Amino acid sequence: MVTAGVTQLHPFLATWPHPSEPGSSRLALAARTIPEEGGRRSSLALPRAPPLGGRPSSAPPRLAALTDTERSGLQPQPGPQQPPRPAPFLEGRAALGGGTGTWGRPQQIIVDDDDSKIWSLYDAGPRNIRCPLIFLPPVSGTADVFFRQILALTGWGYRVIALQYPVYWDHLEFCDGFRKLLDHLQLDKVHLFGASLGGFLAQKFAEYTHKSPRVHSLILCNSFSDTSIFNQTWTANSFWLMPSFMLKKIVLGNFSSGPVDPMMADAIDFMVDRLESLGQSELASRLTLNCQNSYVEPHKIRDIPVTIMDVFDQSALSTEAKEEMYKLYPNARRAHLKTGGNFPYLCRSAEVNLYVQIHLLQFHGTKYAAIDPSMVSAEELEVQKGSLGVSQEEQ
Repeated sequence: MVTAGVTQLHPFLATWPHPSEPGSSRLALAARTIPEEGGRRSSLALPRAPPLGGRPSSAPPRLAALTDTERSGLQPQPGPQQPPRPAPFLEGRAALGGGTGTWGRPQQIIVDDDDSKIWSLYDAGPRNIRCPLIFLPPVSGTADVFFRQILALTGWGYRVIALQYPVYWDHLEFCDGFRKLLDHLQLDKVHLFGASLGGFLAQKFAEYTHKSPRVHSLILCNSFSDTSIFNQTWTANSFWLMPSFMLKKIVLGNFSSGPVDPMMADAIDFMVDRLESLGQSELASRLTLNCQNSYVEPHKIRDIPVTIMDVFDQSALSTEAKEEMYKLYPNARRAHLKTGGNFPYLCRSAEVNLYVQIHLLQFHGTKYAAIDPSMVSAEELEVQKGSLGVSQEEQ
């Protein structure tokens, strides 16, 4: 858990602090730990992928290119501890593969009668926060694809949970399992950030719990409201029959294949690696949820604050799908990114983190704040209370 107020991470750079340094990130151990042989180790180590975006495949690691003098400057020096050195996202691959920081194993929790349904999650930030921000990944993602949000937001005092859901074959089953997970974590209401499929599932869960609300707000990144836009509803029930390589080919078909900037290329490399870590049943179930005939009923979640986050460059979503989201949530805030592709939370994390903070700012000073109150200034709280009073008078 990151200690609030000790280490604040620079929004443009992810840091990998040494466990012995003050403020280093130690993600919590499992409430119900799965034996070593029963689970798959989740790691942020990145393999040597083929070059994308014109980068040379034989480029040496960053640390290997340093001179002896420069390398000696990276060694710990005697005296007072210094703040952890920032390491750019995936720069030279060394920061992720051989850095001094450690993520360890994620929490693995079972809440269903079926012991094979294991939720994996990283829970970081102050535990006194009872309305945290929960991240839901896309089809190809795992819990650690949001590591840049975890590192930055917890450094600013937010409690953040990144999830990886187990195998569920329909939306109702997923919503019931997610509700049980929130009960296990003793969370009455949460803020949800969903990317692509994660955003659709976040909307379906808010719809599922509309009579007894569990979702306080939504951030929908490159998301959709109707699965028919993929024109795969007729094949959704046959994904469970397909071999893993065919399912991966379907997912990879939506990844950018043209020239992209180095940050986007590294993000694609990383997501391809995460995709390779998923088994056949995990991929088949996610594609089934992504394409199974279903849509969001907006009248059930019209009172929930929503921020729609999307990109202007190429992504898996069509312009028509984005316009449909705008119509579905006419009062939603819009967070537009000029570029970012399918994974802006990786390659444009500074902008994404800023938009997340702006979205959560409206809840500061309330019991649904996702930030430690000690990290919010008294002046900011006064301004926020004043704006809340004005909005309540208008209503």
